[in-house]
Amino acid sequence: MAEAHQAVAFQFTITPEGIDLQLSHQALRQVYLSGLRSWKKRVTRLKNNVITGVYPASPSSWLFVVIAILATMYTRSDPSMGLIAKIQEHLPVSDSLSIQCRTVVSAVLFSTLLWFSLIFTMRLCLKQLLSYHGWMFEQHGKVSNTTKIWAAMVRIFSGRQPLLYSYQGSLPNLPVPAVKDTVKRYLESARPLMSDSEYERMTTLAKEFESSLGNRLQWYLKLKAMWASNYVSDWWEEYVYLRGRGPLMVNSNYYGMDFLYVTPTPIQAARAGNTLHACLLYRRKLNREEIKPSRVPVLNVPLCAAQCERIFNTTRIPGEETGKARIWVFLMVLKEVSYKCKKMFLTSFPRIPWAQARKEFFSSGVNKRSLDCIEKAAFFVALDDDEQGMRGDDPAGNLDRYAKSLLHGKCYDRWFDKSFTVVVYKNGKNGLNAEHSLADAPIMAHVWEYVMTTDSFQLGYTEEGHCKGDVASSLPPPTRLTWDIPAECQERIERSLAVAQALADDVDFHVLPIQEFGKGAIKKCKISPDAFIQIALQLAYYRNRGTFSLTYEASMTRLFREGRTETVRSCTSESCAFIRALEGGESKEVCRRLFRTAAEKHQHLYKMAMTGGGIDRHLFCLYLVSKYLGEESPFLKEVLSETWRLSTSQTPLQQVELFDFINHPEYTTCGGGFGPVADDGYGVSYIIIGENMINLHISCKHSCPQTDSHKFGADIKKALEDLLELLSPEKPDPSKAEQSHSKKSKKDL
Repeated sequence: MAEAHQAVAFQFTITPEGIDLQLSHQALRQVYLSGLRSWKKRVTRLKNNVITGVYPASPSSWLFVVIAILATMYTRSDPSMGLIAKIQEHLPVSDSLSIQCRTVVSAVLFSTLLWFSLIFTMRLCLKQLLSYHGWMFEQHGKVSNTTKIWAAMVRIFSGRQPLLYSYQGSLPNLPVPAVKDTVKRYLESARPLMSDSEYERMTTLAKEFESSLGNRLQWYLKLKAMWASNYVSDWWEEYVYLRGRGPLMVNSNYYGMDFLYVTPTPIQAARAGNTLHACLLYRRKLNREEIKPSRVPVLNVPLCAAQCERIFNTTRIPGEETGKARIWVFLMVLKEVSYKCKKMFLTSFPRIPWAQARKEFFSSGVNKRSLDCIEKAAFFVALDDDEQGMRGDDPAGNLDRYAKSLLHGKCYDRWFDKSFTVVVYKNGKNGLNAEHSLADAPIMAHVWEYVMTTDSFQLGYTEEGHCKGDVASSLPPPTRLTWDIPAECQERIERSLAVAQALADDVDFHVLPIQEFGKGAIKKCKISPDAFIQIALQLAYYRNRGTFSLTYEASMTRLFREGRTETVRSCTSESCAFIRALEGGESKEVCRRLFRTAAEKHQHLYKMAMTGGGIDRHLFCLYLVSKYLGEESPFLKEVLSETWRLSTSQTPLQQVELFDFINHPEYTTCGGGFGPVADDGYGVSYIIIGENMINLHISCKHSCPQTDSHKFGADIKKALEDLLELLSPEKPDPSKAEQSHSKKSKKDL
């Protein structure tokens, strides 16, 4: 109880002599400082809201407009064409205001209206400019005059020094594709995966849908697109994430790793201190909107930052039918969870049992108070008593175990509902586990890149491995959370833990760092690195399973307001034709031509997905509308029931300037990964590091006899090497060159 008494600001007792009041000056000082920090944040938020609200103009531009109007009136000109006089007529009559004062007030009001009109016009122009995506479909390295003019106009209307959310009001809405276009693209994607009879049947279903129910469903989607900021994202979060009834662990959450070759300190407490410090520095920059808006490289086109609002102080709340996300702002204290109750964590369990247990055992009393502390915290921290990383006599095997630990831990030592959990291991290694419904991987990767580099390069450690700086004795001590777990609840926990443990044990994981080549070698072949890797994955899967499979590649739609992701169907007729030719022993010339055709097709599909021309999100929303209307569509039902046996995703390295791969190549991030989407399929995440490294994270399930993460990893590496050999320019044979030179010399003689 000592901790509780220290937290009380004052105490009083009633005695016969009167009231004895005891004040704790230390506690009152902390209350004062906390309130001061809170008000500073409110002022900062108000200032940022004003700056963002008038963007792309600036608050100071209002004064410029006012002065310009008053100066024009001083020359006895009327820039308002009579509007100032009209405003003056409607001003209330007052003896305290002279005619000159009334004229000035009218001019200021007119200037303000003119200023707001200019802001609205500039924002509308910027929105229209950002709706143009022709630049994305131009040949690499060649920029048309249209795009050059467009880029110049974007710079003019973008203003200067934007805050994190400055572009939000200027981003275009996600367009709704035409039903016939989506159906056509779907049939094209399905062709290589179906026999002639299957394809003919699906074509018939598609045409029936297009000519009848599709148009009716499309009308509702267009109506929603006019009303909502994004016609996909809220339904996607609700039905794909929040209504999922399986455990978040393995099935939904993803992870991020530490540096591959370096552990900045072997001291767990020091690494945890610096990591948390870096996280809170990022959080402060986020609250102040000092983080630069994310942009598409080269042309600096802005991306949506809406997901950044849910990085901190956010928790996914389980429900029996659907979950929900709750956001708490500006909570200052992180709570330490008692290790004595560590097996009471229920977030790794299926959502319905967790929701029922939460309602029954954690909705009141001490359990609710402790649960609120966790759910309202900025993020969760797990101090793991294991050692992890690429180390010891079996570095490859330990790297795989490190990935599994970040993905699911011991099933009871992570809070999978939090927006993210920072995991710090006994030997100083760390990592991240993130909840998917709240933010996609690129958002959390941006945070983690900042945290890793700030931890190592800015905060740093002493020679002994401790944190630098002095101990802040004024900080309040952590508060141990208490729980009251009845026997019935403990029994449910143990029963559900067995289910969660079986799920975790079934995960087969392999992390494969490829250091022999990377983006540099691929670019010499004049091929998109992503297209190169995706075709290699198709080749590896074909060799591994002897067939082609429906393939999911995640693409982002953050060029649009509140955009999240879209699917690129990477298995195409062009990629299948190339693989059949390569495996069938066709000549190099034929294979190279087919490969480039397949790569160009993949790039086109990726660009279409980014610019709102994808397939799956549109069909998903049409399916939901059909359910709302009580209409059955055999076409949509069959499309939505397809299994993604190969699910892939690239995690881009966004803040390259924070890393120095030339002078400090050992500080190489390993990226992150996710669990298998299908019971009989593979999950593959990859990150391209610098010019000479590719890291892959491969997952599947032990329970499927047809899948093996290590074998598939070897197949991927072999496929990458074979493609690189195929596309690399052939080196001249020195012996043949010498014979040719000898013949030429004899001919000259």
